[in-house]
Amino acid sequence: MAGETIITVVGNLTADPELRYTQNGLPVANFTIASTPRTFDRQANEWKDGDALFLRASVWREFAEHVAGSLTKGMRVIAQGRLRQRSYQDREGNNRTAIELEVDEIGPSLRYATAQVTRAARADGQRPAASAPAADDWATAQPPAAQWDGFGDDTPF
Repeated sequence: MAGETIITVVGNLTADPELRYTQNGLPVANFTIASTPRTFDRQANEWKDGDALFLRASVWREFAEHVAGSLTKGMRVIAQGRLRQRSYQDREGNNRTAIELEVDEIGPSLRYATAQVTRAARADGQRPAASAPAADDWATAQPPAAQWDGFGDDTPF
C-alpha cells in the first residue's frame, strides 16, 4: 500500500512473545523488541550504548503461532514491517498515541547464534506452497554435470 512506513529493526526480545486469541479465535502474538545503538568512543577506546528503542510489535494468524513457538526472551531478531499509529485513552482519561510495528517478516539474527529451521505444515495439513525445496531435498539435489564443466574449485575473486 502506498504511503506506508516500512522499517527493519534489529534488536532483542524483552520477553517471550505473548500469544492470545481474539473473540473470533484469530491468533495474535505481541512482543517488544529492544534496539540499542552502539558507537565507538575513540577517546575512551570503548563501545558506548546509546538510548534504547523499545518497539511494540504484533503478528497475526498462523504466523503468530510460529513466532510464539519459535522465539524467546533475549533472542536477537531481525524484524521488518509497517509502523502503525494508534490513539487511545488511558485509565485516567488522557489521550495517548502509540506507535507499533505490524510485522511482515521476522527471524533470529545469525550474527551471534545459529538456527535450525523446520518447515511448518499448514492448518489443512498440506505443505505451504513454496518454490524452495524442503530441507532434505537440498541434501540430495545434484546439479547437472554440464552446468559445472570448465569451473574449478578456486574462489573467483
